[in-house]
Amino acid sequence: MYSGLALLMDIHYPEQPNGIGLIHVSGSGWSAPLGLDARPLKEAGHVRIEALPLVERGYTVFTVNHRAIPRFQYPAPVEDVQRAVRFVRFHAARFGIDPDRIGAIGGSSGGHLVSMLGVLPGAGDAEAESEIDRVSAKVQCVVARATPSDFVATAATSGASALLLGIRLRPGADPSSVEMRIAREASPITHVTADDPPLLLIHGDQDDIVPYALSERFRERLAETGVKTDLIKVGGARHGPGFPGAEQEPDMGRWAGEWFDIHLLGKQP
Repeated sequence: MYSGLALLMDIHYPEQPNGIGLIHVSGSGWSAPLGLDARPLKEAGHVRIEALPLVERGYTVFTVNHRAIPRFQYPAPVEDVQRAVRFVRFHAARFGIDPDRIGAIGGSSGGHLVSMLGVLPGAGDAEAESEIDRVSAKVQCVVARATPSDFVATAATSGASALLLGIRLRPGADPSSVEMRIAREASPITHVTADDPPLLLIHGDQDDIVPYALSERFRERLAETGVKTDLIKVGGARHGPGFPGAEQEPDMGRWAGEWFDIHLLGKQP
């Protein structure tokens, strides 16, 4: 609960569990409708495309809600997905998963949030009142589709990113300004360090919402820092979980599943 708001998740259990849990965050532009009857994020169509194929491979998938714009701004969504990881890790025995091997998958705004789960330190607060907040929010493997990885590079001047950050960032803004500090802080590319987990990026090269070049630069930063990474370019694909316009049939479930199999289950590629 956050000030009376229920932060809920759905847990999808496989028929033959492999003991690994995955946090799934649907893309939404970090937004949610204000109506009381609005469909929750955890029931978005992204679940069918991005989460359920992994359940079929044996993964236990936790698809989560988070606070969203326009009512809530950064860092609320990041804090909420971190809390979800902590909750799942704290109750790992209850869910039948390994607390030391948790992955995360998401697309678009969800890709941003799961990337933050990988690159932020996520250390628990040993003095926190809640035992859950004392455990780590760091995940051990990430798959991120169409990730807004750098708000500085895209000059978050309008749209969902501006609402998320609560700023108007003009091109050429003073690097020492408060706006630039917020944009850098919210950008996954800012936080990359050598101890980050393996991170697979998937992106359509005709994406007109989140430029493909962002994933290229993110991959380069990860690689030069020594993080295991790869980038799957989906030719002709525009923005969206189904990769509209793709020249060949995309297979998000297989790409993600093989990445998790290698880096969480130790299978050979």
